[in-house]
Amino acid sequence: MAQAFTSVGRREMLCRRCCCPPYSKSGQYSPGSYSCCACVTAVKQSTSGVCSRAAVAREVLSTKHTVTKVTMADHADVTPVVSSSQPPGKEEQGGGEGGGGSERDAGGGSGGGLTDSQREVLEKCLHALRHAKNDSHTLAALLLITRLCPASQLDKPTLRRIFEAVGLNLPARLLVTAVRGSDDSGLPPHELLSLGTALLAALSTDPDMASHPQLLTTIPLLLGILANGPVSTQQKPAAQEQNQAGEMGQSQDSKVQSAESNPADVAKSAGESNASKQKGDDGSTSNGVSASKETSPSASLDEAMAADCYQVLTAVCALSRGPDQLLSRGAVPALCQAVEQNQTFSHEKGLSLLGCLLSGKTKGKAWGKHPAELLALLVRLSKDFCQSTDQARLDMCSQLVQFLPPLGVATEREELKGVVSRTWGVLRPMMQAKLTPRQIGPILVLSACLLDLYGWELVGPPKFCCLLVNRACVEVRMGLEEPPGNELSPELQHTLTGCYRIMEAAIEQACSAGLSQTAAPPQSPVSSLSLQQSRQVLGVLEEAFSALMYHLQQVDPSRYGDPFIFATFRSLCSWLAEETSCLKEEVTALLPFLIGYSRSHFQGESPEQGLSDWMANMSVSEERGAWTGKEPLRYLLPALCHLSAEEGPRKVLLTLDTPALLVDFLSQSWTSLKGKSGVVSARDPSMETACSALLNFTVTEPERVRKDPCFRTLEALLSDALPVLVHKPQLLVLAANYCTMGLMIGRLKSAPSGSVEAGQRRFFSSALRFLRGALDSGSSPGPVKVSASWEENWDEAAELWRLGLQALGGCVRAQPWITALVREEGWLKHTLTMLGQCSALPDQHTQAALEEALCAMAERCPVCKQEIGDMMRNEKGALSCMRNLKKSVGVK
Repeated sequence: MAQAFTSVGRREMLCRRCCCPPYSKSGQYSPGSYSCCACVTAVKQSTSGVCSRAAVAREVLSTKHTVTKVTMADHADVTPVVSSSQPPGKEEQGGGEGGGGSERDAGGGSGGGLTDSQREVLEKCLHALRHAKNDSHTLAALLLITRLCPASQLDKPTLRRIFEAVGLNLPARLLVTAVRGSDDSGLPPHELLSLGTALLAALSTDPDMASHPQLLTTIPLLLGILANGPVSTQQKPAAQEQNQAGEMGQSQDSKVQSAESNPADVAKSAGESNASKQKGDDGSTSNGVSASKETSPSASLDEAMAADCYQVLTAVCALSRGPDQLLSRGAVPALCQAVEQNQTFSHEKGLSLLGCLLSGKTKGKAWGKHPAELLALLVRLSKDFCQSTDQARLDMCSQLVQFLPPLGVATEREELKGVVSRTWGVLRPMMQAKLTPRQIGPILVLSACLLDLYGWELVGPPKFCCLLVNRACVEVRMGLEEPPGNELSPELQHTLTGCYRIMEAAIEQACSAGLSQTAAPPQSPVSSLSLQQSRQVLGVLEEAFSALMYHLQQVDPSRYGDPFIFATFRSLCSWLAEETSCLKEEVTALLPFLIGYSRSHFQGESPEQGLSDWMANMSVSEERGAWTGKEPLRYLLPALCHLSAEEGPRKVLLTLDTPALLVDFLSQSWTSLKGKSGVVSARDPSMETACSALLNFTVTEPERVRKDPCFRTLEALLSDALPVLVHKPQLLVLAANYCTMGLMIGRLKSAPSGSVEAGQRRFFSSALRFLRGALDSGSSPGPVKVSASWEENWDEAAELWRLGLQALGGCVRAQPWITALVREEGWLKHTLTMLGQCSALPDQHTQAALEEALCAMAERCPVCKQEIGDMMRNEKGALSCMRNLKKSVGVK
């Protein structure tokens, strides 16, 4: 409080003797007056002839002088709000060693280190605050407290009592009155704003006050001050006309209510002049105010008022829902305008506040609501970055990262492409210079973020791309190849996370370069690497990922909740998804950690809060969703698909009970997918990949499938899911996986001794309907075609369909009861008719799969054998080309 009101006095907005509003003896406001009426009286009564603030306050409290005619929007009742902090700059004093905030005083709120006389004065002032009849008495009591009871001697409970007594009503009405430009306030708008912002700044230091709805309603007013400068006296008539038009018929009490419930309209009126609104350089207006770079003298913003406004906004931003509160009240366009107009503290505090809004969960929302303003700001910052000195550029790298848009937002805009291209042009010579580890860190992180936006397209020539990957890998090796027990600093962890993304981008590009020419991948510097350069890149990547494995080997389960461990795990998985032949022994040895880490998070055994926050705030990734616990396993699944196909790693995976983990993952994922009723289900590639890994176990480990209970659970899941999936064309690939996996398990089972289970019968009925829908012979003779519903996904589903047909033949041999179901479902009749009408099948593999299934039916079912033989004797269509089938049915 002391600091706040002392700054008010320095601004000379009040009496030059006592910091009270200067009034003449008649009570009328006199701008040129040196003293107020209370000051004159105090001087007369003073033996020294000098006015003191304490004397003035006592005079005000004991007389009926009108120190402030701040009728404002009317005197609303002050709602007490409990707070627990202290004004700016006094936090450490108010409750600390110098503030007397000891535990013995905490409960009583007696004032901490105050003397008995000071406590007596304090209690009287608090009583005056609680029973103040007007704003004059409130301000006078505050002045007396700041004079006789310094904030350094007040403990937190005492400050809380003061804040309770003052409340937020007074500063809110000061701002509203200033914005409306009412003539009956008796004070110029600038002085009202200065006092109101000072009070809000002091009160906002307490989180309870900062989150109070009444303080939140003042945010648009504060933003308007920062964007437009203080209210100009020339704007009063326009503001008054708007208020008179909007408040027709309202009582004086309802005026305050309206201003506080809809402060955005008030803020807008404060910033508008009689002239038409001017547009900025980008042709847009923000918050209804001019975006011109030239500001009039009346719009200049003094440092004290700007600091107070930013203090309030920063305090709100620090709350859990603070960024959302600021975003919904127009903080982004207002702060962007403040920076554009170079308002006071806009670069020191405004950019910092914007950076907070753009580096958390609100980043996507902010860019979605205000892409034009943020892109214009980014263009300006990038130009400043390019024109700065070398040292300044190093300092600006981290700042520029905050203002880059998230993936998928504004990337099609040419302005953003220009920003990225210019930035790469500056980074190239910086990367080639001799830099310390502390200097190269921000450059690598910024490079990683630029790679996220446009990949390698704009990076530069192949030689520089090699240099970038090499420097990232070197930093990773230097950072991770430390003896066990050495803790990595947060700065180094942030740098290494950026290096991981550069390494992942190099892997992604290497994979895309290997695509077939029909896919026509876009050319990039990395895809045009020479053979020697490619070998160099692969070599340094292998060494870097070896360092990652070494680091993860040292990780204790107690650190599973560390976000940096997840970043390291994820980066290694991106490499294992494409490369498992290198460092095979090291990879196999690391499998216990990889499975244990994934299982721990999947089953919710590890602390998730840090990872959840990291997922929302990470600057070097595409993920910004909520943490679910499935993420580690999702990243590991492609590697498991490869490793489960190799005998050595597969044996280790079986000892770690990996199939049960995969079944649990499929079960949870299916429950989640099925629960999205009324929503078009989107493909989940991770479910398909999990099926592939389980299919590897099913094919290669038949005894494990027969004995492991998790495969019984899997059968039940498939029986429940496949009947649903056959009616969802968008999930055809998942249905093909489920169908094939169920048939592969079915071929390993013996015929039931009694009646067939309902679940098994339901699964095989759905499987036959699903397999029948893949091919369509049409009405005219000719080659058979892939049906329209399968055509889009045929490249992915064809091999699964063929494997499913082969597995169907195995099921028929193991469980002959299925042949009756084959005839009931019409699969045999449909297939024979199609083969008799068509002249050829799509390929030899398809013919072989169909032939194997038909041969099994002919062997196990005499009726099926008779139907197949009758059709083959007609020598019609593709059926006549199946020689093995002819032998099975006895047709020559």
